[in-house]
Amino acid sequence: MMRYRELLIGITLGTAVFLTSRGIDLTPLFLIGGALLVLYLLTQGKMGNQFEFVGNPSAGRVDTGVRFDDIGGQEVAKRELLEALDFVRDRETVQQLGIRPLKGILLTGPPGTGKTLLAKAAANYTDSVFVSASGSEFVELYAGVGAQRVRQLFNKARQLATKMNKQSAIIFIDEIEIIAGKRGSHSSHLEYDQTLNQLLVEMDGIKPEESVNIVVIAATNRADMLDPAILRPGRFDRQVKVDLPDREGRMHILNIHAKGKPLAAGVDLDEVAKDTFGFSGAHLESLINEAAILAYRKERTQIEMDDIREAIDKVMLGEKLERKVDREELTRVAVHEIGHALVSETVRPGSVATLTVIPRGKALGFMRQAQEQEQYLYTKGYLEDQIAICLGGALAEELIYHNWSTGASNDFEQATSIGKQLILTGLSKLGIVQEDLVGKERIYEALKEILEEQQTRVRNILRDKEPFIRKICDVLLEEEKVSGDWFRKQLQCA
Repeated sequence: MMRYRELLIGITLGTAVFLTSRGIDLTPLFLIGGALLVLYLLTQGKMGNQFEFVGNPSAGRVDTGVRFDDIGGQEVAKRELLEALDFVRDRETVQQLGIRPLKGILLTGPPGTGKTLLAKAAANYTDSVFVSASGSEFVELYAGVGAQRVRQLFNKARQLATKMNKQSAIIFIDEIEIIAGKRGSHSSHLEYDQTLNQLLVEMDGIKPEESVNIVVIAATNRADMLDPAILRPGRFDRQVKVDLPDREGRMHILNIHAKGKPLAAGVDLDEVAKDTFGFSGAHLESLINEAAILAYRKERTQIEMDDIREAIDKVMLGEKLERKVDREELTRVAVHEIGHALVSETVRPGSVATLTVIPRGKALGFMRQAQEQEQYLYTKGYLEDQIAICLGGALAEELIYHNWSTGASNDFEQATSIGKQLILTGLSKLGIVQEDLVGKERIYEALKEILEEQQTRVRNILRDKEPFIRKICDVLLEEEKVSGDWFRKQLQCA
């Protein structure tokens, strides 16, 4: 082989010298040849190989440092995952019973809920080699690169498991919707479909008699985008839903992340769990970390409850802004937020957690609601109350200034969305409807009637509250932030 290569190089060089001596310019040929060589190296994985890290033993380690006990707020998901992983651990019994080996587990749920942590914990639980990749690392401009990288990933997982004397390997693919989207949806680029086809081939090639048992764990927050072929039994045999944690789950997560942090005696994590409805595990970790940073900035040795409350606002809305707000404009913002709070306390007592005019993110001020208990189903009355709260800010401005500002645009958007939800769930006067069949005009008229009804209701709530609004406004402008408990006491005395 070497002889032929040397002969070919010699002929090429001789030809080049001969042509040059004849006065022929070979520059275009060299450029074309160089481009073809680079393209060949790229497609063969010689350059820019995204999976070279797989050959690194530290990347394919057995101990990922994560145990199931380290993951809070996902008891149902952990239980379902453990049931599936027992097939991997008890391999001999599974083979005796003739059970087809588990090939794939799909973790679905919102970002930050712990899907990657669950995959790492699964590797430790099954004593498996852990190899991970993101869906975005597979797809390139050049055809065939993604398919080749899928083959490399599976081969490397087998090699590392053999090298480390392990019977199983877990391949974790994050953002799998990038390479496993519905085929035909990428009309301009068939590389996606080729990569998916290769993944299907590799998963179909997992056999019971293999020395290394490969299990593919994939994560996505867009399960609706996945191709049906990858979801059928025999490929991803288990689908585990990883939802946002409930109050008890948030309490568990907060306790995990609060370990080793000096919390003051007045810190009530149960209250924090109640005030963080809708937070993911990642949000809660960031919350505790931000509270520690705030305590550090204030030169404290312990994390106070005030630090945690401010951290909640920061995680929800962003850092404080240095924006200089005109006094008149700030007064209007205060009136707007007091209107929200006043309506909220009237229709749902005890619902106000914080009231502030400190600018954060895109908000010049905000009223944060407290969640007494977890709620996943909503009645007509609850949704109507929520619309009223949304409209409270604009109508408080109308009461004081006889008009409202553009600051209410997001409130109107939310109120409209809730009103539409009322209609499409059969809770309006239209009864049970189907959006495509009813028509936009009828839905618009029903929505308009719902919003006008709540406007009248809110105006009746605010009608005699002008002195109270002006009084609270002066305090809020002075203090910049007041608690829900203080606001309720003032309302009771009014």
